[in-house]
Amino acid sequence: MKMTKPAEFKTQFAEDVFHGLTAYPKTLNSKYFYDKKGDELFQEIMNLPEYYLTGMEMNILEEQKEEIAIEFNSSAGFDLIELGAGDGKKTKVLLRHFHNKGFNIRYLPVDISQNVLDQLTESLNKEIPGLQVEPRQGMYKNVLQQLSDYTERKKVIMLLGSNIGNLSQEEAVLFLKKISSAMTGDDLLFMGADQKKDPKMVLDAYNDSQGVTAAFNKNLLTRINRELDANFEEDSFLHWPLYDPETGLASSFLVSKKEQTVQINSLNLEVTFQKWESIHTEISQKYDDTSVRWLATEAGLELKGSFSDKDNYYKNYIFQKS
Repeated sequence: MKMTKPAEFKTQFAEDVFHGLTAYPKTLNSKYFYDKKGDELFQEIMNLPEYYLTGMEMNILEEQKEEIAIEFNSSAGFDLIELGAGDGKKTKVLLRHFHNKGFNIRYLPVDISQNVLDQLTESLNKEIPGLQVEPRQGMYKNVLQQLSDYTERKKVIMLLGSNIGNLSQEEAVLFLKKISSAMTGDDLLFMGADQKKDPKMVLDAYNDSQGVTAAFNKNLLTRINRELDANFEEDSFLHWPLYDPETGLASSFLVSKKEQTVQINSLNLEVTFQKWESIHTEISQKYDDTSVRWLATEAGLELKGSFSDKDNYYKNYIFQKS
C-alpha cells in the first residue's frame, strides 16, 4: 500500500475512506451507501420479498396506529422528529392518521441525504397538504444538538427501520445517550428494532435472489470512483453477508476475488488487496427484549412499552427519559 496523506481532506467522506482502507482489516462506513443511486437501490430492497423488515414494521404501524397516536399526542400538540426519514413511506401511515384526527403536529424529518429530503418534502406537500414539514439535513448527532432546544412542547423522536442495528452495541449506547440528553421528561423515543429469529430468514434479507443488496453494497465502490477519482472494479468484488445467531449480529462484506491494486487519485492512495481479502461495510444487530432493556438502562432511558407483529419478528419500542 502506497499513500501520501492529504494535507487536508476536502470532505468527511474522503477522510473516512482514507482511514477505512488504510486500516487492517479494511472497513467502509455504511452511512455512505446513500448517494442518489444508493437511495434508489435501497427503495428496491425495501420492496423485495426477502427483506421482511419493511413489511412487518408497516403492518405494525397500520394496525396499531390508533394506540400509537394515544401515546404520542398531548394537549399542546407535539413535534415528530424522525431520524433517518428516508422516503417516509411508513411514517406517512402515522402522519395521515394524525392529520385526519386534527393533531397539532410539526414533522421534522432528518436524513444525511438532501436528495431524499427534497423528494419527501415534495411528496408530503402533495399527499398531506397543510402538514407542517421542516426537514433537517445532516448527521444525527449534529441535528440532535439543534433539536435539544425544542422544549416548548412534547417531542417524539422516532427511529424506524431498525437503524439502531447499524451500530455496535457500544455505539448504540452512546447514540441513545445523545438522544436522551436531548429529551425532557415528557418526550418520547419511538424506535424500531429487528428481533432475533430463524438465521436463514435473516441471511436471505441481506442476500436477495435478485442481487439488489449486492448492487447496493458494491455501489459504494462506484461512489468512491466518482467522488474520489478511483478505479475500483465492482465485478472484482463479491458481496458476502454473515449472521451469528448467538450474538444476533449480521454483517456484510465486499470480498476481493483476486489480487489487485486500486488507485484513489484524489487521496494519493494506492490500495492493495490480496485474493479473498475483505472490506467490512455494514452491521445489522438483531435484538430481543432483554438486550433492548439493557440498552435503555445504559443510556438513561426507561422502556415504556412496545408494539409487535404476531410472531414477534419485529418490534417498535417506546422509551421515556429515566
